[in-house]
Amino acid sequence: MRGTLGVYRELVRNGQLTRLLAGEFISSIGDWLYLVALLIVVDEQTGDPVLLGVVGGLRVLPYVVLSIPAGIAADRFDRRLILIVTDLVRGAIMVALAVVVASGAHWVALVALSTLATCFSAFFGPTIGSYLPTLARDERELGPANSAWSTLDNLAFIIGPALAFLLIAALDLTLAFVLNAFSFAICAAFLWGLPSGRRTAEGPEELDRGDAVAPTSAPSSAPPPRDRSTLRPLVRPLSGLLAIGTVAAFVFGGIGILTVILADDVYAAGTEATGLLNAAIGVGGLAGAILSGALIVRRRLAGPFLGGTVALGLGVAMLGLIGGLGPALVAMAILAAGDLILEVVNTTIFQRLVPDELRGRTLGVLETIDTLAYALGAFALPIIAVGLGIGPVLLVSGIAIVASGVVAVVLLGSAATSEPAPLPVAVRRLAGLPVFAGVPAARLDDILGRLAPVEVHAGDVIIREGDPADRFYVIDSGSFGVSQAGPDGRPHRLRTMGPDEVFGEIGLLTGRPRTATVTAEAGGRLLALGAGDFADLVSSGPGLMNRLLDLHRGAVAGRTEVGRPTPVSPG
Repeated sequence: MRGTLGVYRELVRNGQLTRLLAGEFISSIGDWLYLVALLIVVDEQTGDPVLLGVVGGLRVLPYVVLSIPAGIAADRFDRRLILIVTDLVRGAIMVALAVVVASGAHWVALVALSTLATCFSAFFGPTIGSYLPTLARDERELGPANSAWSTLDNLAFIIGPALAFLLIAALDLTLAFVLNAFSFAICAAFLWGLPSGRRTAEGPEELDRGDAVAPTSAPSSAPPPRDRSTLRPLVRPLSGLLAIGTVAAFVFGGIGILTVILADDVYAAGTEATGLLNAAIGVGGLAGAILSGALIVRRRLAGPFLGGTVALGLGVAMLGLIGGLGPALVAMAILAAGDLILEVVNTTIFQRLVPDELRGRTLGVLETIDTLAYALGAFALPIIAVGLGIGPVLLVSGIAIVASGVVAVVLLGSAATSEPAPLPVAVRRLAGLPVFAGVPAARLDDILGRLAPVEVHAGDVIIREGDPADRFYVIDSGSFGVSQAGPDGRPHRLRTMGPDEVFGEIGLLTGRPRTATVTAEAGGRLLALGAGDFADLVSSGPGLMNRLLDLHRGAVAGRTEVGRPTPVSPG
């Protein structure tokens, strides 16, 4: 549990990823607020439920048409810039919608503008799904980042409609569109200072993370690989993700329509109970997103993947077997929780599996297929339910979801497990270093097992003098120069570090800023330990803190030890 909490403490310390999540959270609240307001305005003007269905259909169509072009754009252009442009354009459209609503214009203008906004929204999924991994400092942050994003998105699903209710009750509904425009502007401001995440031909892009180097998942500007041998290994595991994704989307599309029939005809609670069923989806989704946070940090994800699938299928089957509203709310929450766990695990496996240069277009293709499956389910499943009965259809749907999940796990195979090598070899070597003497072996293996490999290139600045300290580093390979600002303000070279040396502990032990700058002189690999895990390490063995401080004192005095490198340790 402490290891899990440590991962999320480090996630919060990733300022750029936190900014991205915070900005998109605010934007998501505005989106849900806007969607509820739009449906209410159209309903007030027309009083025709068929037209509400048309509005819903028009919101799906752009995703079918534009998801693949959006994925191509996400692979070819600056992803951060795509997100900013789409936010600003959608914000401008929200302002136009506010003017249209305030002037009492015909509902056709509302639908036209909302469809235009959805065209730009279609670029969001492939772009954010490709961009988020580039801000993760290492692969260990991918799963927690996806879990955090799903949690915030479900919170937005609850907060947005609640704000819409308050605006309807107390204020002018026009304000909903203005607030959504404002949320887009805030999100664009959050994104403005973030990196594109791309590498140039000259070397890695400066990501301005202080002492954190560019992540290993940063994309390349090189053209995407076209060798079939490169793409062939992806076909089988992607087929597994597609299998469960398509079946789940089809069933969810149908459930979105069937909830009205269930509430009124099966549970005899009236159509207003549809709102309660949808609220249960929000609550269950939030619970699933939070639960996924504890599951996603595992290296082997087949278990959580299958667990989410079973919960989703069980919830769907329960809806077909029970006859009361209370148990139905529980079933709806269970299926929503399972769906969110499955979504987070699915996304994390996808990000680990697909190379960055292919990630956008692959997401575009998958999103197009999922959207078509969702639309087909919304159309076909209610018709089938009318002919065969809702109960049997939902029961079979639940079984189909579980079966597709089992097939997906088989197709995924080893892709559901992150690669540990060569980290265990390095950890065993590090455990034998004199500095870690006295730390219980089991405890040391546990903490060193949390070390995150970080590939570096010549010229990368690892830590910068004066920056806040947030990571401890062990050199696995490569050469690193240490420099410090002199009285004249110019950097003065102190010494060079190599494999098995450690640095970065002084700032973490004392709470002071970094005392020197460390720059990679040659390509290599570092093993990084976050501040929370480092605190666990220091408290694990008697005298470890003093030995780490001695490394620093020895470096300052220029002392060397016979038979091992100089223990230089800039903090």
